[in-house]
Amino acid sequence: MTGVGGGALMTPMLLLVFGTAPLTAVGTDLWFAGVTKLAVSSLHFRRGLISWRILRRLWAGSLPAAALTIAWMSGRQLDAGSIETVRTAIGLAISLTAIGLLGEKLLARSRDRVPSSPRSTEQTRKYDVYAMIAGACLGTLVTLTSVGAGALGATVLLYLYRRQLSPRSLVATDIAHAIPLAFVAGAGHLAIGQVDLVLLRDLLIGSIPAALFGAVVSSHVPHAALRFVLGGVLLAIGLSMLVR
Repeated sequence: MTGVGGGALMTPMLLLVFGTAPLTAVGTDLWFAGVTKLAVSSLHFRRGLISWRILRRLWAGSLPAAALTIAWMSGRQLDAGSIETVRTAIGLAISLTAIGLLGEKLLARSRDRVPSSPRSTEQTRKYDVYAMIAGACLGTLVTLTSVGAGALGATVLLYLYRRQLSPRSLVATDIAHAIPLAFVAGAGHLAIGQVDLVLLRDLLIGSIPAALFGAVVSSHVPHAALRFVLGGVLLAIGLSMLVR
């Protein structure tokens, strides 16, 4: 219903409720989020809402960063300190996601106040470089924590391309960016043995029918209120994980 929550809610749930090991929770959740988003993304593709030029800039940063992060992780010995670092990174990513959700209205208002004059070619190139850098940061963060592709990706797009993307196009582009990123990062976690396939199967049995239902009823849901509540819950979870 919101495009957010696959990673931000599921990862802490796997950690805090099911007691899943941190890196296994991240790897399993990447596949969970990717498959679930893929199951309901066809509507955006059919309506032509995706900005492929902007999407290519994000992918140019995020996909190589995800692959490099996996290569770095595969060459490290996992000790208690590494696992604690991953836990802290997840808590930080969830808190940032919550701030992105809660601050979305402020960014939207600033978008409305900015004149809609076209950018020069030089300005466009500069912002495309910013998008690649932001994509690299998102790719690293998502690979380490499985959190950030949804709300943080949308916040990046809203900040960089508020004059060029309509709200619907922004959501569609954000979802399209998240799907390959989740699969690239998830493939790396699978290769180094950090995906619980049985747990993933059970999660998808629940998530795919529910996601399809959510897509049907989403037009009747007060999105602003739902995202505000989700942001508050995520902020509480993220800060709780950081305090622990």
